[in-house]
Amino acid sequence: MLRRVLITRRLSALTACLVAVLASVAAPAIPAAADDSGRASLRVEVPAAFRMYSADEGAKAANSDFGVPVAVERSDAGPARNVRVTVDTSGLDGVARASKGGGNCTQDGPVFTCVYGNVQNGDGESNNPFTLNGVDGVEPGDSGTLTYTVVADNAAPVTGTTRMTVGGPSLHTPADDESVKAVAPGTSRKTTPRFANHSRFTAEQGVALHISADDGLLLTSHPDNCYFDTSSTSAWCEFSTKAAPHTAYRTSAPVRYTAAAGKLLGTLSYTWSSEPERPAELTVRGTEPPLTLTGTADRGLTGDTGYVKATTTVQVDYQPVTATVRGRVGDTVTVQLGVRDNGPGRPLSAETLGRFEVVPPEGTTVTSIPYTFEDDGGDWACTQPKKHGGAFVCEIGYDEFSEVRHEGWTTVIGFKIRIDRQVPGAKGTIRTSNPFDRTPRNDKAVIPLAASPALLPQLAHDSTAIWIAVSAAGIAVIVAIVLRRRRNSAAAGASS
Repeated sequence: MLRRVLITRRLSALTACLVAVLASVAAPAIPAAADDSGRASLRVEVPAAFRMYSADEGAKAANSDFGVPVAVERSDAGPARNVRVTVDTSGLDGVARASKGGGNCTQDGPVFTCVYGNVQNGDGESNNPFTLNGVDGVEPGDSGTLTYTVVADNAAPVTGTTRMTVGGPSLHTPADDESVKAVAPGTSRKTTPRFANHSRFTAEQGVALHISADDGLLLTSHPDNCYFDTSSTSAWCEFSTKAAPHTAYRTSAPVRYTAAAGKLLGTLSYTWSSEPERPAELTVRGTEPPLTLTGTADRGLTGDTGYVKATTTVQVDYQPVTATVRGRVGDTVTVQLGVRDNGPGRPLSAETLGRFEVVPPEGTTVTSIPYTFEDDGGDWACTQPKKHGGAFVCEIGYDEFSEVRHEGWTTVIGFKIRIDRQVPGAKGTIRTSNPFDRTPRNDKAVIPLAASPALLPQLAHDSTAIWIAVSAAGIAVIVAIVLRRRRNSAAAGASS
């Protein structure tokens, strides 16, 4: 499947240089305007070297990360038409086997051809033409050469090579996550990264530690053999130690970190590599004494990435939103029930938004909890209890609550409740919960029932007839009074 890639603006001098280089490559004859204005310029951003897999992985290795991004330099030439990429992997014989990857690619023996179609001017596409499979018996540093050619109907072809190498030994981290609770924002915590080399190979180039701090954690250790990004959330530490086969190591001192204000959770992850190549974006060198490595016991070191999962002391205080079920027996009324988010923290995902549970008052029945979702909906936003008197469970993170969910405010939904009978003093309950609510005293509230008697059945049925009868009787009385006054008036005139 084609992937869009970002195109960065180049300095005009570099662009001119690139165009000159491309122009020097032989190109097929294509129709073009006399001023060459219809010619597009292609740029291919394939790495000069690529690590395929670790030597100890052998035939178990599989890597489909090699991509061929093709860009069209921004100009007045229009799109590059009918872009095709051909990759020849025959130079990898003995060090890797290539099998068909994804996207619009076909395979003919060791040659892969990908059809990119028309690529818009100033834009780009990428494809991963193959999956690289390892072979047994290789050694670290074994390599082969891959060649590629990119052509278009209205652009000069671009060719290139990539050196594909077999890497040093895999280094394994703790398989089990380290769990840390009650981390107060601003206070320092620490962890000691470990690894093991279970292979038969020595890490001849030394080793490197890559640490990432996510979800509000910050690195506070800054050894001078480590390089950081400007936000202190990523670090790359280099060690000259040539990790021997079947040995395990740890850092000589712990790595310190802290949680940012207002964050509920944080994750620290780290990996070890026997190919110490520092990422270009990590440019800030540490100023503290360097970390070194020391031997340690090889216990539980079978993972690929080490994780530290931290929970902070920040809470999300939920409070129920309740109301009275008010009406006559026989009525079905709408009652708004839900939760108020008092913070100060904010849940990070739907899974941590929590829930509220509703037990309706005795003498009532919940007939539906209607909801709207993407111009549609249903009758039950909450899970119904399996038996009478049980709780309706309302998961706030579910889609049914997307229309009424307001982060950091109030989330309520209308319960359709039928009043079946009067029960003096009847009260239902609503209870809220989430993984970060540490103020339980305000998590529960009552749902009172205020039921009035039903109208008498015959009275309710005949209310219209009664109104007509009463009205007719009133009219008859008025008519009688008027007639009487007229007779009295006539009698008085005769006597005079």
